[in-house]
Amino acid sequence: MSKPLVETVRLTVAQATIRFLVNQYSERDGVEQRLIAGAFGIFGHGNVAGLGQALLQNELDPEPDGGEMPYIMPRNEQGEVHAASAYAKSTNRLQTYMCTASIGPGSLNMVTGAALATTNRVPVLLFPSDQFATRYPDPVLQQIENPQTLDTTCNDAFRPVSAFFDRINRPEQLLPSLMQAMRTLTDPADTGAVVVAMPQDVQAEAFDFPVEMFNKRVWHIRRAPLDDASLKRGADLIRGAKRPIVVSGGGTIYSEASEELRAFAAATGIPVSDTQAGKGAINCDHPQSVGGVGSTGGDAANHLADKADLVIGIGTRYSDFTTGSRTQFKNPDVKFLNINVKAFDAVKNAGDMLVADAREALTALTKELEGYSVSEDYAAEVAQEKEAWEKLVYKHTHLDNQPLPAQTDVFGALNEMMGDNDVMINAAGSMPGDLQALWRAKTPVQYHVEYAFSCMGYEIPAAMGVKLALPDSEVVSIVGDGTYQMLPMELATITQEDIKVIFVLLQNYGYASIGSLSESHGSQRFGTTYRQGGTGTDHTAVNTPKLDVDIAANARSWGIDVIEVHTMEEFKDAYRQAEASDRATMIHIETNLYGPNPPSSSWWDVPVSEVSRIESTQQAYQEHLEYKKPQRHYLR
Repeated sequence: MSKPLVETVRLTVAQATIRFLVNQYSERDGVEQRLIAGAFGIFGHGNVAGLGQALLQNELDPEPDGGEMPYIMPRNEQGEVHAASAYAKSTNRLQTYMCTASIGPGSLNMVTGAALATTNRVPVLLFPSDQFATRYPDPVLQQIENPQTLDTTCNDAFRPVSAFFDRINRPEQLLPSLMQAMRTLTDPADTGAVVVAMPQDVQAEAFDFPVEMFNKRVWHIRRAPLDDASLKRGADLIRGAKRPIVVSGGGTIYSEASEELRAFAAATGIPVSDTQAGKGAINCDHPQSVGGVGSTGGDAANHLADKADLVIGIGTRYSDFTTGSRTQFKNPDVKFLNINVKAFDAVKNAGDMLVADAREALTALTKELEGYSVSEDYAAEVAQEKEAWEKLVYKHTHLDNQPLPAQTDVFGALNEMMGDNDVMINAAGSMPGDLQALWRAKTPVQYHVEYAFSCMGYEIPAAMGVKLALPDSEVVSIVGDGTYQMLPMELATITQEDIKVIFVLLQNYGYASIGSLSESHGSQRFGTTYRQGGTGTDHTAVNTPKLDVDIAANARSWGIDVIEVHTMEEFKDAYRQAEASDRATMIHIETNLYGPNPPSSSWWDVPVSEVSRIESTQQAYQEHLEYKKPQRHYLR
C-alpha cells in the first residue's frame, strides 16, 4: 500500500483552529512571542460544542496541540474584545487574544469591539458563530432571515468594521483563511479586527488536515525602510521650514521609536506635540516636548501649531481632534510631511508621503539632517510656550477650596503617585480632554487612552487586558459613572481570575463632556444628568434630587474591594492602600460635574441647528459660523 503524499491528522475544524493558533508566533527585531496569547470565550449553542469543546480538549491535554491556549471566561462579548484590544495595544501590536461568541446576539455584541480595534489599528482575532452551512435546520434559533439571499447572516455586519473578514463554510477553506488572518494581524499597515465567521455545524465537522499546517510558523513583522528619494525629499522640506512641528501619534509607540524620536528632537530642536495615542512617545520633561495638540491639547502645542509652516506627522491618523476639525494649522502656507506605514494615512492633508516604519524613518532623517537645527528665536519661543503651559498644568491639577474635588485634582494626584511604568487607562467623556492636556507621561506605556473610537465601557475590560499584558505594572483605570453603568460586567471576570487592578470611579451624576458640549451648543444640557423624575420631567433641570444609585455597593457586589472617599487627602491615602493590596480595588470619589477644566485653545466641529425656536440654539449657531471661518482642507 503506497504512503499518502501528505501526512494528515483528523480533527474538527474547531480543534484544527486551536492547534493552528497555538503554533503561530510573531517576530520583530529578533524577538519572538506567541501571536495569540490566549482565548476569551462566551459559549452558547453556536460554539459550546465546537470551539468550546476544542478549548476544553486543549486544556485537558495540550501536548498534542503543541502547547496550551490559556482560556478566560468573560461576561460580555463586547468587553472581551475590548480586553483583547487593550492587550494588543500594550504589547505594541505584537500579540493579541482570540475571542469567540455564540450565534446571533452574542456574536453581534462583538461588532462594537471590532470597530474599536480597526479604528485604533490594533489586532484582534474574532470567531463569531454562524448559522448551519448545510441549512438542514433552517432557520435556526437566533438566525436572521434575509428574504433577498440565504447567504447573509448577522455576521455580515462585521464586514465594514473589519480589516479582514471570511466565513468558513467547508473545512478545506480553513487553512487559507487562517493564513490570511495571521497575515493581517501581523501587517503594521493593514491590521485591525480579523473576523472568521464559523457556522456551528462546520466547527464540529471532522476533516483530514495536513500535519504541516500545525508546524510552528513565525510571522516576521517588517520594518519598512525609507527609500533614498523619500529621505532626500523629507530632509529638504525640513531644512526649508522656519517653524516646523512634529505631531507624534500611536504609530511612533507601536514602532517602539521613542529613543529615535527623542534623538531627532534633540538634534534638530523641532518641538514634538502628541496625539492621544502618541502621548509618552517623547518624555514630558524633554526640552522639545510641548504636549497635546488639537481640540483636547494644551496651549503650548496649539500656539506653535497655529503658526507652523511644516507639520511632520509621525504615525498619526490626523483625527478631527488632532487637527481641530481642520482649523488648528492656521498658517496659509502650511505643508505636511507624513511618516506612516499606511499610505492611506500618509496621504492625508495632501501631505508629502514618507511610507515607512517610524523608527527607520526617524533614524534616517536624523542622520541626513546632521548639522541642521531650528533658529535660536524659534527655539526660545518653544521653551517659553513649554514653561508657560507647565505652570498652567500645575495650577489646574492643584485646585484648592473647591466644594467638590475637580477631576483634574484626581488626575494630578495620580500623575504624581503612579510610577513611570504604571499604566493609566481612560476612554470617553470629558476625561480624555483633560488628560491629554494635563497628563505628563515619561514613558510610552504610562498613558493608555482609547480615543480613536472613544468607546464608553472600554475602561473596565481594558484594565484586565493591560494587566494580562503587563503583569509587573500597576494598572489604574479611571471610570466615570456614565461609563460604569454601560459595561461593568468584567469586574466579575477580574475577581474570578484574581487580576489585581485599581479602578478610580469618578461619580458626578451625569455626562460631564456631553453636558458641557450641549450647553455650549445651545441645547442646555438636555438629557445629560442623572436626576430623579419620570415622564414629563424637565430634562434640563439640575436642582432636582440626584439619582439614588449606589455604584460603590454595586461594585462590591461584583467581588472587588471598594474604598469610598470625599477629599483629596483621603483619595491619596486610599490610593496607597489600593497599591499595597493584592486584590482588585475601586476608589470611589464624587467630583464636580462642572469642572473646572483646563483652558481650550482649539476647536471641535459639532454642527448646530441652523434654525430653531430656542434662543440659546440661535446664539450658538451664530458662534458656530464664526468658529468655522478658518476651517479648510489642507491643500496648497
